[in-house]
Amino acid sequence: MEYRALGRTGVEVSSLCLGAMMFGAWGNTDHEECHRIIQRALDAGINFIDTADVYSAGESEEIVGDFLGSIGQRRQDIVLATKVHGQMGEGRNRQGNSRRWIISECEASLRRLRTDYIDLYQVHRPSPGTDIDDTLAALSDLVHAGKIRYFGSSTFPAWMVVEAHWASERRSRERLSTEQPPYSMLVRGIEADLLQVCREYGMGVLSWSPLAGGWLSGRYGTGQQNKSRRAERMPARYDLSLPANAAKLAAVDQLSELAAKAGHSLPELAVAFVLAHPAVTSAIIGPRTMEQLTSLLDAANILLDHDVLDAIDQIVPPGQDLNIGDHGWEAPWVGEAALRRRY
Repeated sequence: MEYRALGRTGVEVSSLCLGAMMFGAWGNTDHEECHRIIQRALDAGINFIDTADVYSAGESEEIVGDFLGSIGQRRQDIVLATKVHGQMGEGRNRQGNSRRWIISECEASLRRLRTDYIDLYQVHRPSPGTDIDDTLAALSDLVHAGKIRYFGSSTFPAWMVVEAHWASERRSRERLSTEQPPYSMLVRGIEADLLQVCREYGMGVLSWSPLAGGWLSGRYGTGQQNKSRRAERMPARYDLSLPANAAKLAAVDQLSELAAKAGHSLPELAVAFVLAHPAVTSAIIGPRTMEQLTSLLDAANILLDHDVLDAIDQIVPPGQDLNIGDHGWEAPWVGEAALRRRY
């Protein structure tokens, strides 16, 4: 397993990060098997675990927390990341990036994770209606209180990352240490700006969905129907009557052929591609089963040569998302008609 610097924090993390989104009701409801998956990941050299409060309404954090509680002092060898922002239960203010919610929900995550500190606390999505300085102030206070060690953003556009750094400098706040964006062979929009911004500011990059929501899992292509749970929850992302999805399917067929010629499985090619970018620290893999985990572990040791990377560029041009809906966050002033109207 390769280890890389997490931005400028001085912390080293494995190039593969174990994502726990599939632990719990969203995926694997067998807590003991989830614990075995975590242990197998640690045995393979992974020292980085990422979860979020909203994953299975807190169940994912509880599963990870039960495992951490069982390993005692070895908790110190694990870099633990979780997130805040999404709706948790009923109540208008049980979500978002306000000081009120961040402080409250951090305490709840600490209880579910059965730990007294979180290594990396991430703001899961932007909240344009909240002053970024209020968010940074709350996160800085959590750092000073010892509740979290570092904080970062997730799925923020490049300009919001820059805005956050400017606010930190002007108001003497702690700064964003990481960004967690979507990135894969089919979703390359962040190459145009965000990845370079992260390099300029010395931020670690933890890419989510390197398999592009299952499109690059090897189980989806021409003549194959995507029957994943994700496809059930978000059918529009897989509707082949949409031109953007048809383009993705054509690209998957070509990438599958390329992977076979290179001697790799398509998922291995997908993860190795993400890790090849110099701005990327870790690729987050989110296995639901032990089989899915073991099939991806070797990808950490694959170095793609320039010919293979150039061939990928010919199939999906750099800096482009084949489906704009895959970029993970839509600005409300784009998605809400009322915000686009003068009157």
